Parts: sequence; structure tokens; C-alpha cells
Amino acid sequence: MSKFYPLTVGKVKQETRDTIVVTFEVPDDLKETFHYQQGQHLTLRADINGEDLRRSYSICSAVQDQQLRVAIKRTPGGVFSTWANDTLKPGQSLQVMPPMGHFNLPLSPTNEKHYLGFAAGSGITPMLSIIKTTLLTEPHSRFTLVYGNRASSSVIFKEELTDLKDIYLERLNIVYVMSREQQDVELFNGRITAEKCEQFFRSWIPLNDVDAAFLCGPEEMIQAVSGALQHHGMDKGNIKVELFAASIPKHKSNAQRPVVGAQECEVTVVIDGNHTVFTMVKEKESLLDAGLRHGIDMRYSCKGGVCATCRCKVVQGKVDMDANYALEDYEIARGFVLSCQSFPVTDNLLIDFDQDN
Repeated sequence: MSKFYPLTVGKVKQETRDTIVVTFEVPDDLKETFHYQQGQHLTLRADINGEDLRRSYSICSAVQDQQLRVAIKRTPGGVFSTWANDTLKPGQSLQVMPPMGHFNLPLSPTNEKHYLGFAAGSGITPMLSIIKTTLLTEPHSRFTLVYGNRASSSVIFKEELTDLKDIYLERLNIVYVMSREQQDVELFNGRITAEKCEQFFRSWIPLNDVDAAFLCGPEEMIQAVSGALQHHGMDKGNIKVELFAASIPKHKSNAQRPVVGAQECEVTVVIDGNHTVFTMVKEKESLLDAGLRHGIDMRYSCKGGVCATCRCKVVQGKVDMDANYALEDYEIARGFVLSCQSFPVTDNLLIDFDQDN
């Protein structure tokens, strides 16, 4: 899981003015390694101007498509996304980590459920994978999507969503909300806010028959929608969330925690079955930064507590974790942490990147 593999770019499609869709060719001997679930993401790695950069992008294909593709939207100041949009061509090779992530729910052909999705901008990427996979797997389930954009010209996967709507007329409902383009229905104008959610839930989307919700977008929208859903009685455990890493401000922890015991901690790291031991000073740097400094190829991407690429399990010892925008309560209860946000508390620590449950 921690290893990067060279994959050849098969196709590059210009989806919108600032977004490309990249399809990778997966050789037969890596098919099982790159088998994915709906809502998962890939971590891509490239040397850009002499700098080793890694970024996570969501898979936008249904599981049934068996086609590994991601959407890369150019973001202001985004070195990786700009490089990808400007230079990626079919035939190029890119370092790719196998699929990761838990932005999904178990599916069953016998389910008769109603799912609700809220997405903004490129947040449609994992949502498209989730919607297509769900409707194909569960013939008796329905999906309602509220999708926010600036204008119709910036809608990613507009054609695919239209085709899906034509195929699943009775089971898929899509509502477009535009912040810079006037639409006939006033409710569909503006941004997706808590107030707008209140209006939706009163007149358009009765929540009494919604079983689960998926939210993907900037932090402000996620908090607004999640709060409105819970205010209307939806259990937090039925709300799956994925945030944009770019929407989280980079920060350093200013918390001055007292060091308990020795000043140093002996850390044992398990990756791909290999045990590596190093010593680090408590409170000086995160587990991830210390491990990388000692030459251990610990997996990571955003370093902001958002993507969960650096997710690992504390088997022995204890850590303090700062920002967490990726792990759910049940994962934390089972001992999972984000190594990019974790600082040792005990004198000895054993963290395992191989465990998934």
C-alpha cells in the first residue's frame, strides 16, 4: 500500500477550461493492486522543478467501469495541478500509489435506500464514482445530488451527469446551484449554505427517507451542510465527509503540551511488513516529518490532516493528534491517527501502516 508504481497515462481529456481527466493504463500484473472502491483516491507523485511533490486526486469511475481515472482541476498557486494541466500527455509515466480512502458505504443489490450527495466544484469527482457505482450495484436505490458551481461552463462531468440522468430517470435527481449564473428558480442561485439547506429540506428534499449523505467540497460548505443535516435529525454516523485539502489553511500547532517522561521517544514503524526503529524528540516535529528525516518512506500527500494518506494505527504507546479532517470517530476509537498531525506522548511508540481495520 505504501509503494508507488509507474503507470502510463492512456488518455488526457480537457473536461472544462481548468480541469483535465487523466486515465491510466494498468498492466495485468497490477490489476489487483489497483482495484478500487467507489469514493477512493490516488496519490500521484512527480518531480517538478527538482521538487518531489505528491497530491491526492479522487477516482471518478464506477467500480464496474474498471477504468482508473482522476480529474485534476487547476487551482490558483497549485504547483502540481498547474504542471499536470499544462504538461500531462498520453504516453507519459507517472508514479501512482494504490487506491486508498474510506469515503464510501457498503453496498448490496438487496438495498432499497435513498442517498443524498452535496458537492461543490471538483467535489463531484468522488461523487460521480459513488453515484454510478451505487445505481449499478443497487437497482432499487435512489440518489439525489445537489451540485454547486460558479456557472454552467465550470460544471465538471456535465455530459456524464446528463447521460446518467437519462439512464436513471426515476432513481437519480440532480439539482444544480450556481453562484454566478442566474437560474429561473431562486433557490438554485447562490452558494450552498446552511440557510439554503434549510430551504431544500423544507420543500425539495424531505430527509425522512434519506438513509445516508455524502459531502465533498470546501470546509465552509461541509460544516454548513453537515450542521443542517444533523439539525434535521440525521445521525452524524450517516454523514460521510471528504474535504478539499486546498480549503484547509496550513498551520503549525502552537499548543505547548508538557512533555511526559523522557524528552525522546523510540518509534517503531511497520510498513509493508518491515519494522524500522528511530528516535525523535517529543513535541519538536510530527511523526511523519521525523520518519521522513530518518529516511523512512512513510506515505503522505497533503500534510494538512485532510487526505488520510498518512493514516496509521497506534499499536503501542500514545500520541497527541492536532488537526483531523479525515478520520471518523470510530477510526480514532480503534487507534488510527494521521502521522502528519501526531506527536509522541509516551517514551515508546509502535505505529503500523499495514493495518486497515
